[in-house]
Amino acid sequence: MATLATYFRRNGTVAVGDIAMHATSDPFRLRNLPADHLFMYSKSVDNSRLVRQADPATRGECWSALAAAAILLLIVGSIVAPQVASVLAGYQVEALKAEYKTLVDQKRDLETKEAGLLSPERLNDLAKANSMVNPDMDQVFHLENQAAAGSFAKIDASKAVTPAQTGQARGQ
Repeated sequence: MATLATYFRRNGTVAVGDIAMHATSDPFRLRNLPADHLFMYSKSVDNSRLVRQADPATRGECWSALAAAAILLLIVGSIVAPQVASVLAGYQVEALKAEYKTLVDQKRDLETKEAGLLSPERLNDLAKANSMVNPDMDQVFHLENQAAAGSFAKIDASKAVTPAQTGQARGQ
């Protein structure tokens, strides 16, 4: 509705011909901006000489607001801290469970390897590879329990056989 006012003149006649004539005379002419006929002036105000007066009540309100915020922070922190500690403990428990599982798996693997290394078949193969043989019956000495309890076992020197006597001395 506000744009219709520009089409009418004061006497109530439509100025359609004028608008068409202006459009044909200058095709690059822009229409007027709203409130273009108003002029605004700004006056600089110097407030550098003004000094704000101190309000003692405001300072007390500020400190009381800070104290209330600190107390609220302590209350919220004391409520949230145990829950956070519980969550962190849960993470630690789960990490320890995972570590326990890996250690049990490693123990099982090591026991399997140990059983394989100590198997009689493997030990016989290693003995054959290193030219080891079973001892003869005369090389085996059985210790007799003739000594008193608490004493060490002794070998009779007259029955002892040296490696040189058996022909299995080192280096031969």
